[in-house]
Amino acid sequence: MTRADADRAPARARRPWPLIVFVLVLVAGGAFAAGRFSAFDATMAPNPADIGFARDMQVHHAQAVEMALIEYRATQDDELRVVAYDIATGQQAQNGEMYGWLVQWKLPQRGSEPLMAWMQGTEHDHGGAVTPQATEDELREAMGMATDEELERLRETAGTTQGDCLFTDLMIRHHTGALEMIAAVRELGSVPRVLQTAEAMADTQQREIDVLRSAQTRLGCG
Repeated sequence: MTRADADRAPARARRPWPLIVFVLVLVAGGAFAAGRFSAFDATMAPNPADIGFARDMQVHHAQAVEMALIEYRATQDDELRVVAYDIATGQQAQNGEMYGWLVQWKLPQRGSEPLMAWMQGTEHDHGGAVTPQATEDELREAMGMATDEELERLRETAGTTQGDCLFTDLMIRHHTGALEMIAAVRELGSVPRVLQTAEAMADTQQREIDVLRSAQTRLGCG
């Protein structure tokens, strides 16, 4: 163990890791209940954009929560720890709510359509990347999601400045991909609660992008 690792160990030991996992379970459960019993207009059936958004954004959010937990557990940067906590708890809550929507709509959580098929042919199809010929990996890349190799590198460098910089880079790209999906559902969606949630997501993720960019400047990330 290096001296830097030894210095970091006490700080890591103080991390309330079981507590954050417990919090995530609570927020997801509470949000699921909110989504399950929220007052949808009983006369309004969801359209393909509402359904596709609820499904695909759960996939997208799940990876953001994973990356945020890696950062939260290891970082020595107080500001980034707070940002990681906010991302993990906020997006886990939204996942719980979107899960609840699909339950209320009596639809499966996953459909047979490829990711983002509901966006195909719109101006928000990630620059034409959403096509029937696109592979799953290509679609995930278009959504701004990290590859398995990038996630492994994030785990390996967690707790270092290099890891903090990688986290900010991956999360900015991730949020940017989400904003394209949000713009699409705001244009194509029909259910008021879906549109309201999308609006809140856009505001939050844009603010987080600004904070992450500021952190990159402060840390001297290349």
